[in-house]
Amino acid sequence: MTSSQPFVPSSPFSSSASHLKKSKFTYKHLSQLALASTACPLRVIAHVDLDAFYAQCEGVRLGIAEDQPLAVQQWQGLIAINYPARKFGLTRHITVTEAKNLCPNLIMQHVATWREGDAKWAYHEDAFAHIATHKVSLDPYRLESRRILACIKDALPSPPVQRVEKASVDEVFLDLSAQIHAVLLERHPEISGPAPYDDPTERLPRPPTTALDWNTDALVDLDIHETEDDDPDWDDIVMLIGSEIVRSVRAAIRDRLKYTCSAGIARNKMIAKLGSAHKKPNQQTIVRNRAVQQFMGGFKFTQIRNLGGKLGEDVVAKFGTEQVKDLLHVSLAQLKAKLGDDTGSWVYEIIRGEDTSEVNSRTQIKSMLSAKSFRPTINSHDQAIKWLRIFAADIFTRLVEEGVLENKRRPRSIILHHRQGGQMRSRQAPIPSGKPIDESLLFEIAKNLLGQVIVDGRAWPCANLQLSVGGFEEGPTGNRGIGGFLLRGDEAKAMKHSLNDGDGHTLDRSNTRPEKRPRSESGAIQRFLSRHGTNHRESDDNKSSMATDLDKPRASSLLPVADLDEAHQISSYKGNGQLHCGDKKSPIEAQSRRNFQLETTSRNASPTTQTFFCKACDQSLPATGKEEHEDWHFAKSIATAERSSGTAKAPSASEPKAKNPMATRKLGPSRLAASQSSKRVEKGQSRLAFG
Repeated sequence: MTSSQPFVPSSPFSSSASHLKKSKFTYKHLSQLALASTACPLRVIAHVDLDAFYAQCEGVRLGIAEDQPLAVQQWQGLIAINYPARKFGLTRHITVTEAKNLCPNLIMQHVATWREGDAKWAYHEDAFAHIATHKVSLDPYRLESRRILACIKDALPSPPVQRVEKASVDEVFLDLSAQIHAVLLERHPEISGPAPYDDPTERLPRPPTTALDWNTDALVDLDIHETEDDDPDWDDIVMLIGSEIVRSVRAAIRDRLKYTCSAGIARNKMIAKLGSAHKKPNQQTIVRNRAVQQFMGGFKFTQIRNLGGKLGEDVVAKFGTEQVKDLLHVSLAQLKAKLGDDTGSWVYEIIRGEDTSEVNSRTQIKSMLSAKSFRPTINSHDQAIKWLRIFAADIFTRLVEEGVLENKRRPRSIILHHRQGGQMRSRQAPIPSGKPIDESLLFEIAKNLLGQVIVDGRAWPCANLQLSVGGFEEGPTGNRGIGGFLLRGDEAKAMKHSLNDGDGHTLDRSNTRPEKRPRSESGAIQRFLSRHGTNHRESDDNKSSMATDLDKPRASSLLPVADLDEAHQISSYKGNGQLHCGDKKSPIEAQSRRNFQLETTSRNASPTTQTFFCKACDQSLPATGKEEHEDWHFAKSIATAERSSGTAKAPSASEPKAKNPMATRKLGPSRLAASQSSKRVEKGQSRLAFG
């Protein structure tokens, strides 16, 4: 049966429901962003690169205008050229004379040098003419690099949100993921809550923004299948926030230190580094996730880090190209077949922009080197010593920057390299850990190492000398000098008045010095018995009868130790080995038992105390002390037996020996035969007389 009414869906679909579209990123990806995980697709890495750094350092130091062509000279070559000078065609591969011909108004500043015999580097106008007696110093650039790094860190949140890696003297990597996560949740609170159904794989809602303002940043063109008409996703949003952070960092460096720098912003370190060189100087390039393939296709793979050198040459030889776009068509199986499984897989991923290397916040150096190549060679011990003194001063200056004087970091070893002809020899020595490091210590160790090289022979002529320190270790933290454990002045007085005993009374330290105790020769059992036989003091004055009795002299306390032991032996032990504990048998034992009873009674007496009857003592005692009382009897019996056996008179040779109780036992036939045979003297033997 059909209805005459047309069918109308209960929830008609309309294009106005496009806001219900979901992002391709999930709540899990969002949480990974907060942790700066290398596996997070929303990760944002920046690479900051100083523009013509050495030339900028000299321009800022000399106060030269930024549009003035300037080059940094080292001997007869150029090691840095600023961008105004590059417009004239200057490169680092030309000579000083050629540079002057190309740019007549070029300013050339020679690097600082250590002059032979000097204790500090300096700028010398004629350094280029004294290559034999001067050594290049890059300390001015290292110092400026430290200032720039400190400025970058000041412009970012403090660790652990801040992740900064110093890649070289003029390069820095920044992992902005954690900082971007905080800004993202602040701007878009709709994604700050927990995942629906507590399922982290739930996809995020689409960003409400349909257009992004990149503020004149250099944007890499999108891939072939992507268009700018597509609505941005969260990876575009985080890139935008990252570009704002990097822009503020670059502005801080510019305002405070007068340096310009370029930056690349991408999802990993490799693409970010390529991006920083894409538009220079003083610009930043953003490589969005949707533009990675387009961006990577325009490079030679030899420009990618770790793909130059022998590996790059091997790839060119086997595939006949050095362009990334050509290698993108090569399958993974082909790459593995020609390069090996590991190398082929790595190349396959790297040319597609995949890199999971982490930004390492540890920016401290691992070693320091100071070296000099001699042209002409040096031929004497005195010449080498002069250079070793310069090396030691150079290294110590840099160690001071590392905090060696504050004991923050210090090297453990020093190495000397010596080249004579085609042979390089090395000698190494430890740096004493118990001595503070200074210039003279480094020089003395280096001089001893040179002596070892000379003793081995064939030390001259020397073409190259190198001195290095390594094996850096962190200094101890939290240590205090002995003065930190002492109290002075008011603190000492307050501490003195605060000292009191367990009852809250102030201690008089002048009268509380303990007296030395005589060393006891008796064992644990004797100490246990003497504890009950000593004079005890009662704290309660109401127990007058007990206190009066306790204050009387004791027989045990009046007798010397030897007499006391003899009295115990005579009175307590009979010939039959039985122990008599009645008071009438021994006044010393009776007195000792009375002391124990008084002590137990004073400690445990109460109106409702239960008692037990001791047959040995023939009286009732508190039940709470029954176990201790029985232990006392047991210990007493053992102690008395030990004294009797230990002090018994040894029989003389003429007196008959006492019968051993064990000897009265009947022996079996085998034991009896063995006993008799042991008394017989074998033929050819004689019995030895002992004693």
